[in-house]
Amino acid sequence: MTEPRPESPAWHALPADDVLRRLDSAPEGLSDAEAAARLDTGGRNVLPEAKAAPWPLVFLRQFRNPLIYVLLAACLVSFGLGAWSDALFILGVLLLDAIIGALLEWRAETSAAALKKVLRVRPTVLRGGQRREVDAADVAPGDIVLLTSGAAVPADLRLLSVHDLRIDESLLTGESAAVEKTAAPAPTAATPLAERRGMAFAGSMVLAGRGTGVVCATGGDTALGDIARGLGGDDDAPPPLLLRMQALSRRIAIATVVVVVFLAVGQFLRGAPLAEIFGMTIALAVSAIPEGLPVAITVALAVASARMARRHVIVRRLPAVEGLGSCTLIASDKTGTLTANRLTVKRLVLSSGEIFDVAGEGLDPHGGLAPVPSGEAGEGVRRLATAAALANEARLRGDNGAVEANGDSVDVALLVLAAKLGLDRDALLAAQPQDAVMPYESELGCSASLGAGIVRVKGAPERILAMCPTVDRAAAEAQVLRLAEAGYRVIAVAEGPAALQNGRLSPEDFDGLRLLGFAGLIDPVRHEVPDAIARCRAAGVEVRMITGDHPETALAIARQLNIDTPPDRVVTGGELAALSGPALDQRILEADVYARVEPGQKTMIVNVLQAHGHFVAVTGDGVNDAPALRAAHVGISMGASGTDVARAAAELIVTDDNFASIVAGIEEGRTAYANIRKIVWLLMSTAIAEVMLFSLTLLTGLPMPLTAVQILWLNLVHEGIQDVALALEARDPDVMKRPPRPPRQAIFDRQMIEQCVLTGVYIGGVSYLLFAWLAGPAGHDTFAARNLTLLFLVLFDNVHVLNCRSETRSALRIPLSGNPVLIATLIGAPALHVLAMYTPGLNDVLGLQPATAVEWLFLAALAASVLVVGEAYKALRARPLLKASRGQPVV
Repeated sequence: MTEPRPESPAWHALPADDVLRRLDSAPEGLSDAEAAARLDTGGRNVLPEAKAAPWPLVFLRQFRNPLIYVLLAACLVSFGLGAWSDALFILGVLLLDAIIGALLEWRAETSAAALKKVLRVRPTVLRGGQRREVDAADVAPGDIVLLTSGAAVPADLRLLSVHDLRIDESLLTGESAAVEKTAAPAPTAATPLAERRGMAFAGSMVLAGRGTGVVCATGGDTALGDIARGLGGDDDAPPPLLLRMQALSRRIAIATVVVVVFLAVGQFLRGAPLAEIFGMTIALAVSAIPEGLPVAITVALAVASARMARRHVIVRRLPAVEGLGSCTLIASDKTGTLTANRLTVKRLVLSSGEIFDVAGEGLDPHGGLAPVPSGEAGEGVRRLATAAALANEARLRGDNGAVEANGDSVDVALLVLAAKLGLDRDALLAAQPQDAVMPYESELGCSASLGAGIVRVKGAPERILAMCPTVDRAAAEAQVLRLAEAGYRVIAVAEGPAALQNGRLSPEDFDGLRLLGFAGLIDPVRHEVPDAIARCRAAGVEVRMITGDHPETALAIARQLNIDTPPDRVVTGGELAALSGPALDQRILEADVYARVEPGQKTMIVNVLQAHGHFVAVTGDGVNDAPALRAAHVGISMGASGTDVARAAAELIVTDDNFASIVAGIEEGRTAYANIRKIVWLLMSTAIAEVMLFSLTLLTGLPMPLTAVQILWLNLVHEGIQDVALALEARDPDVMKRPPRPPRQAIFDRQMIEQCVLTGVYIGGVSYLLFAWLAGPAGHDTFAARNLTLLFLVLFDNVHVLNCRSETRSALRIPLSGNPVLIATLIGAPALHVLAMYTPGLNDVLGLQPATAVEWLFLAALAASVLVVGEAYKALRARPLLKASRGQPVV
């Protein structure tokens, strides 16, 4: 084969045969060697990406902050006044802060790149006539791509054949309506992109139907590549919680300006030098405004994302970390999430009523039937298996004893059944070539294959029975009910004469079918799920199951899952369709299991639950789940079995398709929110303490208790380490034993205000009394008083961080071993201060001198008193009488 021509003709206006010829391809696709050669020549199928910002630019971006501008101004003024040591220290702090910020930004970009690798698209192509799943980046011009419902289109394709193919091209055209595709060429080369019905464009999503196309453009040469080149970046909006904290910081900044102006005027009236006033006001402003709060929250969310990833939950959008902790209800798909997605045909019931049990599990093609069918029964079993194998889109391939399967789990299970009977789908197709197929779509409820005037159909029993006019409906429905009550997923199989109408197969073409029988499939419950559901209940999170199964099957599975619900709490899609208004809402709210639910009804269920106050997480894997995933507060897609459409609609992706992983995600979401509250408590209480300390010294005519550089040392060095340590706190043992927080609950609720004010006023008051005593009765000069006051505040912060480890549990009951970083900060913060005391030059800048052993012991004992205050407050809040007086649940 020769290389495809480099120029790009109007592929959409060319006949399919001409497109294949120009691309030097064929209906059976390229060989592996040819595809590799084309990738080497033309490059991989990846979109052009904005180049990562160089490190110097990332570093300089950290200075885009009004508070940083204020500190830079202070630095310049210090240089101008000849205070070289103060200026260099402020500059050093700014540089350290910028380096840390740049490292965090680089880490975020690295995580985003890693996420793209995890969430890769793997289309199905034909290579040498064989179906093959490949990475989208390895698709080459001339490849033949097979499109199915829920798939993302990996490159620009000229369609060769279609079957009811509808594609969402809103990413390219902005039009939300699905586009119905055709294999016919466009009338002219000038046909607008939105009207090129014979093309499927990279980045678009298949909503329904099937199609085959040849790749005519990849990477930057696609229509999406043109758009990508025009984009400057792909920045996500900050999480809502981070935006609220930034807004809070701005409000505090305004209040701080008022306080700072008041203090500055007071200092000026007392005759203080302007340089001293300027340095004090700058430092106090920085200390009072929790500038580190947004950064600390970002770190906490990033830590939670990493922890979730280790527990098989990939975070696509950071707000989901915050949201998952508020979840009050999970509406979960059954297949593959609550169950193992290892469907196996375990029982056959012929239309004559004869029952056969099928041996074997999973993909093992070995296993017989009991009793062994013979005579007419044997023929009936083979006809049922043959029809199920022909009306089938899966592929089963054995290689050196290993069995590979590709396709829907029901189709795969039916092919395994055929293999157990010695039937091979390829051999059946060779003997009975297909004239037309009707792929399975959830709206149809069945799939079909037409060959030699005979149509074979399989699907939901009620759908198939409606096409069989001669069947004894009562007897057939009784058989279905018995299978469903035993926990089987039931598939009905039928066949009969049919002819094509309008050139394609549809349910209207066959309504005189003969029922062959039913296949009962078992999908075992994941062994860890019942315990996970019990943990959800203990955490106040309801679990509702949504399935397309028969209601009796759904009820049997629910009971295996410990969703112990009575039959009247199982509602079907048909029941919901017959209701409206308050009656509909009430039925949705009281149900635990939703069976035979249509895709549109799933979104309706989510909307009703949300309207009645639930914070809803929804799981899904199919293209028809995408609307419900978008409607939910948190959409959760399956990583292994999920379609590209579902993954694109979701905020979280569960890589192992396991419900227990979702529960782990809730646990980590709650932990992240709890850690953010801990950080807020630490930073806000210390800010209150420092403002109170300065205000009291001014009102009582004392000298300023700390210099500008001392405040910077305390806030940006010591507290900047401790808040990161709190972001790394392990989850509380009872985090899944508490009810979810109300979704609208503010971080600054009554408890947060109480604990911040209480500890902040205590620390500020004690610090003031210490400074007043040191500068007065104790006879220390201002330098020595400031030195000991600063040491006291460093020790105070070191103890107070232990208070902040939990808002409810005693600090004495939380093992330090749970947070090694915190241990390092508890040792490192005082050690750093001691090092500064004994470092020539630095001790002059910070106004430090070594303290005596007696002073250390005295100040340490005084600092430890804040632990007593925190413990007393927690004990008081835990008292039943106090809880009841505040309207909180006593138990």
